[in-house]
Amino acid sequence: MTYVVTDNCIACKYTDCVEVCPVDCFYEGENFLAIHPDECIDCGVCEPECPADAIRPDTEPGLESWVELNRKYAEIWPVITQRREPLPEAQDRDGEPDKLDKYFSEAPGEGS
Repeated sequence: MTYVVTDNCIACKYTDCVEVCPVDCFYEGENFLAIHPDECIDCGVCEPECPADAIRPDTEPGLESWVELNRKYAEIWPVITQRREPLPEAQDRDGEPDKLDKYFSEAPGEGS
């Protein structure tokens, strides 16, 4: 099992989760975070830290495509280990549906 970052992270990108990860398996895109499913040790400490409730266990139904999306971008984006401020529109975008189609960017973030 692994944890994955899902739709609600897009255009919010809260980074509270990265500071508690004991294996540094978060990777940063321009407006989204990804968890590398082969590096995640399934400890679960990141899930309750996410203010947007965007981190879910991959055992939940319907998350197969999110596992692959997380894997794809974790392999090309830089690792992030330090908390940063969320995106300026985070509060307005939190909970908005269908953010993958509306806002997702493949561009890498800065990493840390």
